[in-house]
This record gives sequence, structure tokens and C-alpha cells, in this order.
Amino acid sequence: MRILILLSIIFVNCHILNPDKKNQDTEMLVILLAASVSNYNWNLPPGFPTPIVPSDNPMSQAKVDLGRRLFYDKNLSADRSLACAGCHKQSLGFSDGRAFGIGITGEAHPRNSQSLGNAAYHPKLTWSNPNMTTLEIQSRVPMFGENPIELGLSNNDYLDRIKSQSIYIELFNKAFGGAPGSITEQNIRYGLASFQRSLITGNSPSDKYTFQNQSTALNASQIRGFRVFNGETAECFHCHGGFNFTDTSTHTQQTSSEVFYHNNGILSKAEYDALPVNKRGLYEVTLNDSDQGKFRAPSLRNIGLSYPYMHDGSFMCDSSENPSITSGKTVRDCAVNALRKVIAHYESGGKSHPNKDSSFIRPFTLTAQERTDLVEYLLTLTDSDFINNSAHSDPF
Repeated sequence: MRILILLSIIFVNCHILNPDKKNQDTEMLVILLAASVSNYNWNLPPGFPTPIVPSDNPMSQAKVDLGRRLFYDKNLSADRSLACAGCHKQSLGFSDGRAFGIGITGEAHPRNSQSLGNAAYHPKLTWSNPNMTTLEIQSRVPMFGENPIELGLSNNDYLDRIKSQSIYIELFNKAFGGAPGSITEQNIRYGLASFQRSLITGNSPSDKYTFQNQSTALNASQIRGFRVFNGETAECFHCHGGFNFTDTSTHTQQTSSEVFYHNNGILSKAEYDALPVNKRGLYEVTLNDSDQGKFRAPSLRNIGLSYPYMHDGSFMCDSSENPSITSGKTVRDCAVNALRKVIAHYESGGKSHPNKDSSFIRPFTLTAQERTDLVEYLLTLTDSDFINNSAHSDPF
């Protein structure tokens, strides 16, 4: 309340001294007031900074509650067959277990569906589109995109379906007021974005060891793997460092966002040249040859659940280790097998490409024990509280 009073006093005094500023500053006051009254409790894990939130969509529990229901609602697809959660499953760390996302027409997305854990800290969304700067903007792609079609929305039928449900009248009233008039395309996106920002993951065994001073949270093998991960031989930490295990992040303790795209030698230049433009990474947006094969390094949080790995899902476990194919196998078995393939790729130095980040993507050798230890450490990034949190679960 004191902040509101102070802002109002400043606003009034400024316009007594300079009345010409009134119109241009009114919008800024509204933004400041909206930001100041947000009382959302992030409940952040130890060591986590506060996320940055767009001024036109301040966080509130009411928006998060609304967004959660929308996220799981198949009414947000043209044929009511798919929800956002269809490609972002909580049990898989909000990824989907497939090489490529699949929309309502069965058409495959050109890239792997990323985990949404800690999406609040990403200054750029998706694998390789620098224009996707907020969750509010990015949500238009799955909702209305035509190449490929994902949710396939093309008219206002979905709004009519939402407005016809009394539960949404109540939820939109709490979040924005004025429902059903506040049930708009924009507010649907704002609700979805708020829910996705609430998907904070940071209570894995690795977090307990690193940020919570629980020395027994990791066993001897996992601690050795932690040292390999952060050592100068494998150098995993260069692209997957910090509290969110990625080199691209933004939060309130930074003076500027950190955004990096890398070519990690998954394909050769000839192989990329043969692909459609929408599979060539940052090049799709910039059309600069120097950006071919460059993608944002994803967070490694919950990596034990988010296989297959890489932007093209190219590292998947063998069928003999896949619990969906072979009886008796577990998610852990599949993750171990697939992660060993990832490590082998990096040990090999990757394929030749003029854009490859050769300072980090270069041949090196680990011992068999080091490989095992590194995989064991990576599996400690799984946050069981996150994937079992009822606040993130399907409300239907």
C-alpha cells in the first residue's frame, strides 16, 4: 500500500510541475501500479533468483490457476483432441518423450518439444527463434501456427467454447475481472504464460547438494560425476552451467539477458544443406550461413525424463532399453542408454561443420568409470517434487 501511495504522489507532483507529461506518463503509471500490487508467492528454491515478468502481465495466483486449466483443456484445439499438455507432460518434466511434437493433423513439428521447467528464466523461447522473447508471444505459435499445424485454431470457436463454461467465467473474473468480456485471445495467452512461469523446478538431489548444503544428497559416484561435469576435460558446464544448467538465462539479478546459440556438431554442413530451412536452426530466421546448425542449449534439469535428446531427438535409447517397447525396462534404463550416446557424441568431437563451436566441441576421452559417474550425476537433476506437484497437475 505504501508503494501505491508513493507512486501516486510522484505522479501527481510531476504533473503539477509539468502538466504536458500527463498523457505520455499515464500508461507508465498503470504499468507501475500493476507491478506493485502483484502479491504472487514464487516459493523459490534456495539459490534461485526471481524471474522477470512482463509489466503488462504481472503474476497472480488467479492467473496461474486459470492458466493451469487452460493448459490441460482440449477445447484449445480446433478439433478438441489436443491440449498444450499433450506435448508437455508433467511426468516427463513437461516434455513429451517423442523426437518431434505432433499436432492435431498428425503433422510432425520440425523440432523436439522442450521441457517447460523453469521456462520463466528463458530470455528466448524455442530452440532457435530469437523473436520468441516471452511466453505470451510464443503461445501464438502452437495456437495459430499453420506450418506446422499444432492446435490448429483459426477462428473464435474456441472462445465460444470457453465462454460457455461457468468455471471459466469464475476463473477469468478472478484473474482479470469482467468475464465473460475478459475471455479474450490475449487473456488466454496471459493465463497460459502465467501458469508456465509457475513451473519452477529446483529441488533435485543435485540442488540439495549444491544449494542446500546437504552433503549426503549425492553418493560417491554422483559426486565424481559432478566433478567431471564441471571439469576441464568434458567441460559440460560451459553450455550447461549456472542454477538452471544452461548458458541462456534472464532474471532480476542480471543487468542484461544472456543468450547464446551453438552448433554442437550433430550434423555436417552437407547434411544441414539437405534439410528444409525450418530444420537448420537459427539460420531459419536470419538466413545467415554462419547461423546454420545453431540452437539454444536447453536446460539439463530433469534430463533423466526428457529423452530423446537434442533439437532433433536424435539420441534415443535402444529399443531393448525402452520401457515402451521392452517389458521390464524402466525410464532410468532408457535415460542411461541415451545419455551414454550423448556423451559418446561429445567425446568424438561431433561432425565437421564450419559453424561448430570447436572451442568446446572437440574430441576428448573419459574413462569408463568417468562416463558412468557422469551419467549418474545427470540423473540427479531429476526433481521428483516437481513432477509430482499437484499444483502443476491436470485439473480435469
